[in-house]
Amino acid sequence: MVTVLVVIIAIILFLIVLIAVYIFNTQRKLVSLDELCKNAMSQIAVQLNSRWDALLALAKTAAQYSKHESETLIKVITARRQAPIDTAEEALQQQGELTQIMGRLMAIGEAYPDLKANDLFSKTMDSVNSYEENVRMSRMVYNDTATKMNRMVRMWPSSFVAAMLNFREKAYLTVDEEKKSNYPNLDEAFGK
Repeated sequence: MVTVLVVIIAIILFLIVLIAVYIFNTQRKLVSLDELCKNAMSQIAVQLNSRWDALLALAKTAAQYSKHESETLIKVITARRQAPIDTAEEALQQQGELTQIMGRLMAIGEAYPDLKANDLFSKTMDSVNSYEENVRMSRMVYNDTATKMNRMVRMWPSSFVAAMLNFREKAYLTVDEEKKSNYPNLDEAFGK
């Protein structure tokens, strides 16, 4: 009788230790993924700030040709580059604003062929495009990390630990609908 009781207590203690180890390891994985998401969002913020800086340089170059429009753009760019980027929504908002300002700068470039031919304008435009590629890559890293985090938060049994420790799903960065409509439908292109 005593040996049966000892075995039952040993099994219960083993299960408690097993559950504690599982919770400990799951918490560490969740924290690691959360930090990776924060890091990826920080990288996006750095790249977007670099893009804002390049757009500011473009606006200053364009000021020689279109003073009023450029002054307005310089004020907007200066104000926007100070905005924090901590969430996917904030990153998407800044991306949209960058696209609008880029369009306005391109319109100024089209209106003034001498500006478009300006070497500084051309080099700065290339750096803006390079920063856009960096943002695209950072967005991919963020979304991949968010996917891993969201799986841990939603899948059983880690979902219990995530809920208990207040971990939430991460929002994904998406392509805005205007950009999507500029790409051809791949199914149609391949006859599917």
